[in-house]
Amino acid sequence: MSVNPELQGRVFPPVAPYLVGREKVREFSRAVFATNPINHDPEAARAAGHADVVAPPTFAVVLQEATLAQLLAEPDGGIDFTRVVHGDQRFSYTRPIVAGDELTATLAVTSIKSLGGHSMVTAESTIVDATGDHVVTATSTLVVRGDE
Repeated sequence: MSVNPELQGRVFPPVAPYLVGREKVREFSRAVFATNPINHDPEAARAAGHADVVAPPTFAVVLQEATLAQLLAEPDGGIDFTRVVHGDQRFSYTRPIVAGDELTATLAVTSIKSLGGHSMVTAESTIVDATGDHVVTATSTLVVRGDE
């Protein structure tokens, strides 16, 4: 089964709010070798003008994962996860993610293209805070390999 082209333009319901925890930010920072003190030390983060520790830019994938799960589970999507390769990842920030943020993400499928028997599915996860203000948009392109 190939990727359903009618997925393009589909917007999924927002996922459950995610409360960003200080320890999760610290764990993620260690995992990606982010050594800036603002990623680990609340006092350093406050001295830099932030409310708490600051998540590294790629932390947004933690929230995006839940939105992409919706897409991959879509019964009429035609996306076989065993054939998916991550093609591209981008982030567009309005402000950094900090511990204490309550964030909600909504996925929209922005593009589906066919290339040499493969499909490229681009999806944007728009992430907002508890007041509804934009924090970051995480854009992923998934390559769905065609039949061999």
